[in-house]
Amino acid sequence: MERRVVITAASAISPIGYGKDRIVESLKTGKSGVRPLREDELISRFIHSRVYGTVDYPMEYDFKRAHRKTMGPVAYYACQVAKDVLQQSGLDEAFITSGRLGVAFGSIHGSPTVQRDIYKIFFEAKDKASYQSIGAVDYLKSMVHTTAVNITKMFGITGRVISSGTACTTASQSIGYGYEAVKYGLQDAMLCGGADEYDTITVAVFDNLLACSTAFNDRPECTPRPFDKARDGLVVAEGAGAVMLEDYEFAKRRGAPILGEVIGFACNCNGGDLILPNLEGITKTLELALENAKISASELDLVSAHATATKMGDIIEAQAMAAVFGPEVPVVALKSYMGHTMAACGAIETVMSLYMMQDGFIAPTLHLDDVDERCAIVNHARRLIDASVSTAAVQNFAFGGVNTSLILRKLS
Repeated sequence: MERRVVITAASAISPIGYGKDRIVESLKTGKSGVRPLREDELISRFIHSRVYGTVDYPMEYDFKRAHRKTMGPVAYYACQVAKDVLQQSGLDEAFITSGRLGVAFGSIHGSPTVQRDIYKIFFEAKDKASYQSIGAVDYLKSMVHTTAVNITKMFGITGRVISSGTACTTASQSIGYGYEAVKYGLQDAMLCGGADEYDTITVAVFDNLLACSTAFNDRPECTPRPFDKARDGLVVAEGAGAVMLEDYEFAKRRGAPILGEVIGFACNCNGGDLILPNLEGITKTLELALENAKISASELDLVSAHATATKMGDIIEAQAMAAVFGPEVPVVALKSYMGHTMAACGAIETVMSLYMMQDGFIAPTLHLDDVDERCAIVNHARRLIDASVSTAAVQNFAFGGVNTSLILRKLS
């Protein structure tokens, strides 16, 4: 028997704020979280793009030393939002450690900050003692599943662990796989999300592919520009997001707060090119998500687009949305506020979509001053709208040709 899956807690650390109040204020006032890229040894030599979606406010952690010693910056982010959703959900320790709660959480590639230090030692070590200074905890900080397992360690979670590492669909896959685990009775609850830390290596990779924004280095608050004629590429960003998914009947019995319901999920791949977006693959994913949710496109009140502000990506996504959703559903590109938080974006954008549902508004896409006519085939949200948002789609697409779509609904 299939079970209903509800969201009982949500948290995000983002370039436009940490916590609901600050994030909602930023969305309503059009505040950008993009800042100048910090100087380091990569920038002065190679990188053309000098902008970054930055968490520039202090974060205070009260983690025990026993937990901190296996954590790089990305795990700090992950464990903080995990702590938030565990507290918000009201789940007690007996349940958390019972095996009935699982974790689905990932990052792009563990902690690149720690990885960089390891590689420096490997290639610059002058003697055996220097080489042997690399310890087991360095691997635990940098391994690709560091976020998921540090969460399980800190909170004693003993259920299943899923650690997606599919680039920009990491967090949306995590939520989708968590949804399926609860829906089909494999777990009663799943803590799901993604995180990425500040990392100029990722900027260098996309910069080398000519995919990063460079035209606004002197005006970082004016980029990225999804769907706009002046868009010139993505802005790499940092942050984390998490949600708690639970069986509806279990959540209702214990009187848990219910923020929304996940009613649909789809994930597929393009089966071809690993970089270029694919209209057929993306279109099929959006259709499958509606089919899984058992709703029509006309029932959607909002679409949170992936919309990274790359030249071709935005056009292909607009074509897919026009084909599946038509011209009426408002579309917002949340990366216009904070850049592309990579592995975290699916969770952060899900959290922000829930906030818009709760508070009855649709945030506008920033910097959409002159819509590219090739993207004008959908209904872009260009101003703050007071609106009842009952059903929303959150979609993300990744290098490797991986596509995801989540459908959320507000409980009436």
